Amino acid sequence: MALKLEDKKAIVAEVAEVAKHASSLVAAEYAGLTVAQLTELRKTARSAGVYMRVARNTLARRALEGTKFACMQPSLVGPLILAFSKEEPGAAARLIKEFVKTNEKLQVKALSIDGLLLPATDINKLATLPTRLEAIAKLMGLMRAPIEKLVRTMAEPHAKLVRTLAAIRDQKQQAA
Repeated sequence: MALKLEDKKAIVAEVAEVAKHASSLVAAEYAGLTVAQLTELRKTARSAGVYMRVARNTLARRALEGTKFACMQPSLVGPLILAFSKEEPGAAARLIKEFVKTNEKLQVKALSIDGLLLPATDINKLATLPTRLEAIAKLMGLMRAPIEKLVRTMAEPHAKLVRTLAAIRDQKQQAA
């Protein structure tokens, strides 16, 4: 079914708006997947905070013009599904990576994170990026470690004095 000009403009505007605010993009070829499998993928994507869209490549190229994902335009060839990570950079890559484990017909064609085009083989690198909460936890651990070490170092002389006095007391009690 042919799309009307207004429909095409709406698709381009919608994808362009999502691309402005997204942190990463994964383009995957979905040829050979059933409608049920694509529906499952979209359902999982919604719950993971990933925007997914199947659009004609010419419309996708126009939508990505002027965004940080313009570097992906030459990679848009064939039947592709675009997965934009809205909040966490690795969300779309994690979603696609997990889906590929059970549905091998979905093939990653290109990745982009903040304007940097990555080869499809780097999906594992992008998928293993920590989530926002994990990154905050790691940062807090790094910030807390020197403070804990300082507290232990400052408390050690007092603890050593107490242990020494306790050893002397024990020695005198055994001698008596």
